Amino acid sequence: MSTLTINDISMTFDLPDGGKVEALKNINITLQQGQLMSVLGPSGCGKTTLLNILAGFLAPTAGEITLNDHQVLGPSPERGMVFQQGALFEWMSVRENIAFGPNMKNAPKAETRDRVDELLGIVGLQDFGQKMIYELSGGMQQRVALARCLANDPDVILMDEPLGALDALTREKMQGLVLKLWKETGKTIILITHSVEEALLLGERLLVMAPRPGRVHKEYHLPFAEMGVNADLREVKKHPEFGPRREEILSMIWDMEEEIMGRKEA
Repeated sequence: MSTLTINDISMTFDLPDGGKVEALKNINITLQQGQLMSVLGPSGCGKTTLLNILAGFLAPTAGEITLNDHQVLGPSPERGMVFQQGALFEWMSVRENIAFGPNMKNAPKAETRDRVDELLGIVGLQDFGQKMIYELSGGMQQRVALARCLANDPDVILMDEPLGALDALTREKMQGLVLKLWKETGKTIILITHSVEEALLLGERLLVMAPRPGRVHKEYHLPFAEMGVNADLREVKKHPEFGPRREEILSMIWDMEEEIMGRKEA
């Protein structure tokens, strides 16, 4: 089993005026293969910075990331990224976008074709393979982005607010798809979100981060993601523990936001 270890990660950015910003401090997390973790926190808590370090886009100031017993030193196909905007190739068809990774690795054409067919079915786009990206809705484009990520067969899928730009109904459908993919593929998934409700639904582990510097404030182990695999997400939200957890975390983040803005009462 692959294990992702975040070992004492800190990140400090140098500013043009000679100052410094401590974005992350002493982050320690271990994820076993197949775990689904959502990360939540107020603006400026370093969520995206942490994800970029995990992806290999940034090198931390201190600490290290290890996956499969080796240190993460840069981008790699073993870690796939899904962005808020799909970052798809507009000049390619849906099928060509999904096949891009395997083609770059010179995978056999027949194998790639079969894999693309399989992924189109998994994300519900089996009739849209020849469509161009600009012909698709936002939700469909994010389905293509998920399929393109899965085509590289990564051990870990990193999601940076992947559903944030979608309307409420499409977002709910996509939340169900994320849970379906998690359970069917057995991938380790880390999802950044600003929505407390989404973090509760899509995190069997939910990490709340505190800002300045970004650090782990509290971690929850929750039943809602597992429940949502085979249930209507609206029914999951009716669970007696869901509302109190949502209010607890909302209050926690609200207090942090007030402290940041200097409005916290004595």
